[in-house]
Parts: sequence; C-alpha cells; structure tokens
Amino acid sequence: MELLLLVTARAGEPSAVLPALDLLPHPVRTAPRDVRTLVSGPSPDAVLVDARSELSEARATCRMLHATGLGVPLVAVVTEAGLIALNADWGVDDVILAGAGPAEVEARLRLAVGRLSNATAGAGGSVRAGELMIDPDTYAAKLKGRPLDLTYKEFELLKFLAQHPGRVFTRDQLLREVWGYDYFGGTRTVDVHVRRLRAKLGSEYESMIGTVRQVGYKFVVPPSRSLPDAEPAPLPV
Repeated sequence: MELLLLVTARAGEPSAVLPALDLLPHPVRTAPRDVRTLVSGPSPDAVLVDARSELSEARATCRMLHATGLGVPLVAVVTEAGLIALNADWGVDDVILAGAGPAEVEARLRLAVGRLSNATAGAGGSVRAGELMIDPDTYAAKLKGRPLDLTYKEFELLKFLAQHPGRVFTRDQLLREVWGYDYFGGTRTVDVHVRRLRAKLGSEYESMIGTVRQVGYKFVVPPSRSLPDAEPAPLPV
C-alpha cells in the first residue's frame, strides 16, 4: 500500500485517530467529510473513516463513500463501545478498533485490499457493463455487438471509467490516470474527449458517462433492457 486516506471531522495528526498509524510506513492524507475534497487528489489504496464518535455522521459518510463506488477498501475506525452501532448498512469492508496495534492494522488493511482485488479481477481483463464490452488486449470496444470507432485516448478513457463504475473522478484525476503525470495539457482535454465519446455512444447510451456537477465524471451502468412481452397465442377456435 502506498497511500491511506483518513476521513475525519477533527483537525490534528492521523495518529490522534489511530495511534498505530505512527508506527506504519504508509503515508496518510487527511480529508474532511466533503465529497469534492474526497474525490480530488491522488487515489488512495484504502480509506479510513473516523467513527470513534458522532456515529450518525460517520455512518452517513461511509454510506456516501460506498455509494460513489470508491474501488478501494472502506474501513471504519471505531471504539469498542461503538461496535454495537455497526451493521451492513454502513457499507464498510472492515472495522478497526482505535486502540489496535500496528500489526493488526497492517494485517486488516492488507487483507481488505487483497479481498477487493480478487473480487474485481475479471477473467482475461475484459470489461462488461450492460451491453458495452471492452477488450483491453485487442483495444476493441463493442456496444450491442457494434464495434465503436475510438481513438487511443477515447478507448483508454472509456476503459478506465468502465473499470470503476459509479466512482466519481475529477478532471485532474482523469488527466493523471489516462494521460499520465507528464501531460501538460489542461482539463479541457477531458471535456473534449467526453463529448466525443458520448457522440460515439449515441443518444441512447451517452448517459453512460455521467456528469457530477462541480466535481467531474463517472461511469453509469445502464439498466438491463428487458425483452418486450410476447404477443399471447390466439385461442384455438
């Protein structure tokens, strides 16, 4: 793991929330409970949410992060008394007691990252989302069986978004992930490529690339289209 994100409403060092972090080698970035702040900056390997107090606010934060489709483990840091308030509705992948030692914290984070990696690893690396199929090995994308004529960067952008359905990315994040850290163009490049991608997806599927106002873009998996009901067979005369 290279980076941990600690979400807390309180100012101070990360070790004030989870003392074991001082004894681990991972850099920790802190962030308030604000969606724009949370999705900006480098992508973390795991997100820790301070749930030692204000449990209703901590639960709402966890649910919001879970709904954005983080793509990384979401872990709540709780007190022993707070365990009674936890349930599946929080949407977290694991919990860590605030007093846990560094070996336990490291093991839980490592296992959470490993479980998520195994769960999201697709066979052959292909990506399927509704009627969209993306094959990274052949750089081919098909929609309803129809090949999409995409440029290299359009393909990379569509593939990256489709690999993280529901997760919101800022334009700066997309520039780093798709164009690379050495790209010196502005974020307008992302808007141009999104507009072209939507045009090639067509009016029926352009909403696959959703806009989150004042934040960025996300991939939206379209609902499966049900087949029309068959006409009832005529009754025998």
